[in-house]
Amino acid sequence: MCMMGASVDPLVVGRVIGDVIDMFVPSVGMSVYYGSKHVTNGCDIKPSMATSPPKVTLTGGNIHSLYTLVMTDPDAPSPSEPTMREWLHWVVVDIPGGTNPTQGKEIVAYMGPRPPVGIHRYILILFEQKEVLGGVEQPAARASFNTRYFARQFNLGLPVATVYFNSQKEPASKRR
Repeated sequence: MCMMGASVDPLVVGRVIGDVIDMFVPSVGMSVYYGSKHVTNGCDIKPSMATSPPKVTLTGGNIHSLYTLVMTDPDAPSPSEPTMREWLHWVVVDIPGGTNPTQGKEIVAYMGPRPPVGIHRYILILFEQKEVLGGVEQPAARASFNTRYFARQFNLGLPVATVYFNSQKEPASKRR
């Protein structure tokens, strides 16, 4: 059987599926912007562009649902030796459907990309909650976070949307 026109999932090519999450079917639209730069899977974002949280907009989901957004770096401290996989950059829970993370409860404050060496992947993962997650506490450390374990712990199931970007350390002369 010929698979003419079959596209390759960028989340598979970028090893997001496998390293961080399992295969899932996207069911919510999630657009992510750093300033005017639209984040698409595998695009490059300079750390200096991402010092503040991105603008995230959710569309097409259930407006009566609540969502959780997690951002991690599975390549910490280096892509060749990710001994701190995953480094936790941001967690927001109880985001009302059809809104954005500013309407939710920030559990872990946003931390922009700070890749010490090599090209790192930064992954934004959206889950649909089954209930209010009022009891979520900040993890003891950002290092060695596990998105799959977190999703199991809070009965989140598989993601409903995910996007990732690449970032690498900027030369000192290029930093803003």
